[in-house]
Amino acid sequence: MLRMTAPHAQWPLEGDPIFAISGRAKAAQKELGKENVMDATIGAIMDDEGNLLCFDSVYDVLKSLPNEKIAAYAPIAGTPDFLTAVEKACFAQYRPSAYIKSIATPGGSGGLKIGVHNYTSEGDDILVGDWFWGPYKTITEEGKRGLRTFELFTQEGKFNIPEFEKAYTKLVEDQKRALTIINTPAHNPTGYSVSDQEWDQILDIFKKLAAKDPENKLILVVDTAYIDFAGTGTDQRKFFKKFENLPENIFVMVAFSMSKGYTMYGQRIGAIIGISSNEGVVEDFFYSASHAGRANWSNGNRGAMETLAVIDQSPEKLALYEKEKEACKILLQKRGAAFVKAAKEADLEILPYIDGFFVTMPYKNPKALVEKLTEYNIYTVALGRGVRFAICAVDEATCAKAPAIIKKAAEELA
Repeated sequence: MLRMTAPHAQWPLEGDPIFAISGRAKAAQKELGKENVMDATIGAIMDDEGNLLCFDSVYDVLKSLPNEKIAAYAPIAGTPDFLTAVEKACFAQYRPSAYIKSIATPGGSGGLKIGVHNYTSEGDDILVGDWFWGPYKTITEEGKRGLRTFELFTQEGKFNIPEFEKAYTKLVEDQKRALTIINTPAHNPTGYSVSDQEWDQILDIFKKLAAKDPENKLILVVDTAYIDFAGTGTDQRKFFKKFENLPENIFVMVAFSMSKGYTMYGQRIGAIIGISSNEGVVEDFFYSASHAGRANWSNGNRGAMETLAVIDQSPEKLALYEKEKEACKILLQKRGAAFVKAAKEADLEILPYIDGFFVTMPYKNPKALVEKLTEYNIYTVALGRGVRFAICAVDEATCAKAPAIIKKAAEELA
């Protein structure tokens, strides 16, 4: 086959597997009826009738904006009001006492791209847990970086501090500049949230390596895409205060997304937020991130930026938004609780779930199980070593029913 692409841009001729199985689910629903097909594929919140759930408090603001507020170019880094609102939305009352700067990105994914591109070099590796969001690999491959993993969970179902320390220490020894991504709270694909005590242990590892050699450059990227649907109130944001008073050779970036928390999936807006004890580090971050933004997407979605700014500046609009978000969080928590309870009753093994959009079942041949489940009109996503079920996309009754069917399908394949 003739290819005109440059060698570095040649990839397998196949589409995204999640969107492919999602397309099959939609076709089955069209043929058999929504009520007869479980579509647990896409990471977006659906109401109990299977329709995309969109916050009126957000879209009423977006649709009320003057045309010029939607159509105009935004500054490369984002509008000032947006950047102020982003930091308030991200940290709430737990803003760390540190130097902080932000720039707008197309969703959390854009922030992750900037973090990986600007803080590693071609040929470097980054570190993630062995259960991870698939596009981490896509981002690293595209930039000619590698991906190392560590065993994410202990046998007790906790964050595996010893394995993380061993893997991250080795990465530092190999590269001196070492970047790791921790996706929390409400981790994709497992639903796990790193506890405050685990954060203390993780940061102790960073501090020890920082003291060992001042030339070590230790980079932590926290992917918070699902933070708005974790915990009670804002308690899952307490860990941000732990990023205060860190050694100057530790740099933290937070990838913030409006896709989930504001149901603005297709508007593609988010931010990458830099946190440091050194002012020069965040100045360097801001201008290098702005340069990368200009080179990759020029600027962001002005209408979405204006929407967040308007909500932030209006107590009434903010209260309506918080009310809708809280109702949605409760909806997800009920679905998650129903799935976990039913999985226990069916003796179906699942990875540690606390909050979030997904539950994952480890399985030796995930593609085979995903295909088998389609015979029961259940559509899920195959991961490298398991099957992901999107509780965000189906109702509570379906979450209570699905585990027994998944267990039955797995036994039929055994």
